[in-house]
Parts: sequence; structure tokens; C-alpha cells
Amino acid sequence: MRNFRSTTVRILLAMGLAAQLAACSSLKENVSTGFGLFGSKDNSVKPAALVDFKPSLVLGTAWRASVGEAGDYVFFPALYGNSVFAAGHDGKIARFEADTGRTVWTVDAGKKLTGGVGAGEGIVVVGTPEAQLLAFDEGDGHPLWQARLSGEILSAPAILNDVVVVRTGDGRLYGLDARDGKRKWTYLRPNPALTLRSYAGALVERGAVFSGFAGGKLAALDLGTGAVGWEANVALPHGVTELERIADITSTPVADSGQIYAVAYQGRVVSIDIPSGNIVWARDMSSFSGLAVDGYNVYVSDAKGAVVALDRASGASMWKQDKLTARQLSAPAVLGRYVVVGDLEGYVHFLSRDDGSFAGRIATDGSPIRARPLDIGGGVLVQTSKGGLYVIRPQ
Repeated sequence: MRNFRSTTVRILLAMGLAAQLAACSSLKENVSTGFGLFGSKDNSVKPAALVDFKPSLVLGTAWRASVGEAGDYVFFPALYGNSVFAAGHDGKIARFEADTGRTVWTVDAGKKLTGGVGAGEGIVVVGTPEAQLLAFDEGDGHPLWQARLSGEILSAPAILNDVVVVRTGDGRLYGLDARDGKRKWTYLRPNPALTLRSYAGALVERGAVFSGFAGGKLAALDLGTGAVGWEANVALPHGVTELERIADITSTPVADSGQIYAVAYQGRVVSIDIPSGNIVWARDMSSFSGLAVDGYNVYVSDAKGAVVALDRASGASMWKQDKLTARQLSAPAVLGRYVVVGDLEGYVHFLSRDDGSFAGRIATDGSPIRARPLDIGGGVLVQTSKGGLYVIRPQ
């Protein structure tokens, strides 16, 4: 397999992509204009204006900090113990106290960074555009090891049971020894001719790794060996043109109570039985940014900018909030009785879990919030494209 940059046609698609692609006269035109997954040069789809509402929730910023701009990437912060770890494209990595925002340490990686931070097992790991994985000591931030992989690292690594799991842009998934970075296993799915630029990471829990890929496949692997437990079809490519046949999983799956949930662009949202890999239910839906789950529902930020709630057990529609069209929503997070999403202008929206109505809204620094808000215990942490970290809590 040749390098990702030379084998994959990287179509950078925007929220509201379906309407934008309809205006493209050819595949060549679409490639040359360059669409971003969370932003576009095309202004044909206007973000919905924010609606007025009577808030039932008063929101405040508990603390804020900065780690530097994201550039053309999406950066995911990490919560480990009572610490928040975050990074920026210019190479800054920082550790903060989760309760107060006090800076514990900052280091300069000396390299451009991508994807965000993985933390656990006493280490902090970040990736680079040049396919390097860098590990630092959790306690004081000093460098530990480096590993060379096969492609740029666009998502945050995951760590469990002394294994670092990281995905590269060429369709490979790696398991590395957390102590020294040595490779334990590699899993490869060949990319289709045309793919989305994906920031999807891997879900690591219960001794297993779950990750979605271009072409709509979700794979379950053994964490220790990389052996394949099962593969399931979240989406099946269909249509005449290569554009119509894009059906990629571009977000990290979520799991709850023996089931795993995943969603694909131009595909479906599915519930899969973890032991068997059998699909429990499926609903046609398209999403770039992803989904969340709680004891009641599955919540999806769809490709048009709506937030949709589906019954966790059956997939039946529960409610739909469609007043955020084309606002390039992040994946949702669940905080108590609220579903939380960020948008392209740096607003954080709290929706009622019961009916999707607006409960509260708060502004950050005006730049896009692309990564899923992170539950930080009584509040959420968001990282903006300008590098702002905000912990937002109901008052």
C-alpha cells in the first residue's frame, strides 16, 4: 500500500455537502475547489440564524485556557483522572487541573501536531502529519518515545491495558506497546477510490477495539492481538458516480449495555450486538460528526445540521431539532438531562433530552467547535479551532 497522500483522493467535504455537491459540474471541479469537512469555500448553504428562546438553564464558564490554533485539523482534548490534556497544531501540549483549570505543565513537542491527545496508563500521546506518534510522561511532560507509522494521524489515540491504539489516514489501525511504542499488531482495510477526510478514532473498551472505516465497515478487534472478532456493514456504497458511492464512517462509535452504535455519511445509523456483531436495528441517516448514547436514546448530529434522537432499543424516532441547519454541528454529548453540541461560530447549545427543545446557549471565542464536547463531571469541556479550552457548567 503506497502512502496515504498518493493513494487516496482527499475530498474535503463540508456540512451541508449534499446541496453543495449538487452544484458541482464534475468530479474534477469538486476536487480542485477543495471542500473542508467542517468548512467550505461555497456559500450556497447559509447557516441557520440562531433562534430566540426563553432559557431554562443558566450556563457559565468555570474556566478557560488556550493551547494554540488547530489549523486545518480537528483537535480532541482528553480527560484522565482529574486532569485535562490538550494540544495545538504548533506543537504545544498542556496539562490542566480539571476542577480549576490551573496549568500543571506545558511542553513543546518540537513538531506540528494533529488529531489531539490520548491519555492513560501514565502517558500522553499525540500524532503528527508526518506519521509520527509521540509519547510523553503524564506526570511532568518529558518525552518518552516516538514511533513511525504509515500515514498522517488525524484522530486522537486511545490507551487501555498498556496498548496505544491509533488510526492513520491510509486505512490502517495500529496497536502499540504503551511502554516503548513497539508495534504489537496492525489492521488494514483498503480505502475506496474516493474517501472523506476522516477524524474518526477508535473506541477501546472491554478488551476490544471498535473502529469504522471508509466504505462503511465497522470492525471489532481484540485489543491485545488485533485479531478480528467481526466486521459489520454500517453502510453499503450505492449510486452511479464515485461521489454518490461515498459511504464512510467518519466518527468514533459509542457503546452502551452490550451494544455498539455507529453512523456513516450517506449511510445508516446502526445498533450492533457486541458479542455477535449482528445488527439489532438500522435507520437510514447521514452524518459526518457522530453520535452519543444514554440509557434512553441515541443522539445523532446529522449531515444537514439537525440533532435527532432515536430510541436506543428500537431505533424509532423520538424527536428532531432542526433549527441548527448548516451550522456544522459537532458530535453530541450527553450531560444529565441535556444533549450538548457545538457549532461553527463557537456557540455551545444545550438541548432538552426529553424533546430536543433549546434549554441554554453560551458563546465561546467565535471559532468552530469541531470535536465532541467532553463530559467533565457536572459540565462539558470544548476546544475551539482557535485553541480555546472552555469548561461550561450549568449554574
